[in-house]
Amino acid sequence: MINLLSSLGALRSNPAPEPCVIMLETREIKLSFKRNARCRRMILRVAKDGSGLVMTLPKRTSQVEALRFAHASKGWILKNLAGRQAPVAFADGMTIPYRGVSHLVQATGGKRGLAHVGAESRTIAVPGDFAHLPRRLGDWLKKQAVIELTAASQNYAAAMNLKFTKLSVRDQNSRWGSCSAGGALSYSWRLILAPPEVLDYVAAHEVAHLAEMNHGSRFWRLVLSHCKHANKARRWLREHGGDLHRYGAA
Repeated sequence: MINLLSSLGALRSNPAPEPCVIMLETREIKLSFKRNARCRRMILRVAKDGSGLVMTLPKRTSQVEALRFAHASKGWILKNLAGRQAPVAFADGMTIPYRGVSHLVQATGGKRGLAHVGAESRTIAVPGDFAHLPRRLGDWLKKQAVIELTAASQNYAAAMNLKFTKLSVRDQNSRWGSCSAGGALSYSWRLILAPPEVLDYVAAHEVAHLAEMNHGSRFWRLVLSHCKHANKARRWLREHGGDLHRYGAA
């Protein structure tokens, strides 16, 4: 049985309900909500960082109805959460994926400097104060993501004869990339943890949206004609993408 541990609040039809905590058997689980007017049914998924559940609700679905749906999905929830590893903060001695290959994080101490990769040893050396390693490693990974995603986006924009107005890298949990109507591209920095062909595909995907702001047949023809490994990369993201969100937890 699901027991609500926090206040349900007012049941209003349009705003998304406030996050709450539910209990499945002996496990407390955070449940967050999103409202989507185009959604025709409730959709439940595990948050990409494995920290809880996210439920997308149609326009007028109440929190009470949502909790009933969660109760009915108990078996699915427990099964999918069981295979998720807990989020972990960056730390000396841990192993993280970098461009799809496992690397050992090593705090070198001493004077401040730039983190760097040991290609032969498969290590990422992070200089400076040990206490600042999480921030310094995170900043370095985001910088590498900007470099790689900028290059890939520029290559595909040139190949497709398109232009983007700006490019940013963020800590996005709901999507790997996005393209605004004004031509701005935004990506998740965690793509730098994935194999290069996966990062490359996401760049092709978002650049193609500069021409086609949809996922119709013309959009996919544009992507596939320029990115031959798109389907392989999409499968990788479906199977392994969620694991990337566990790294760098606060």
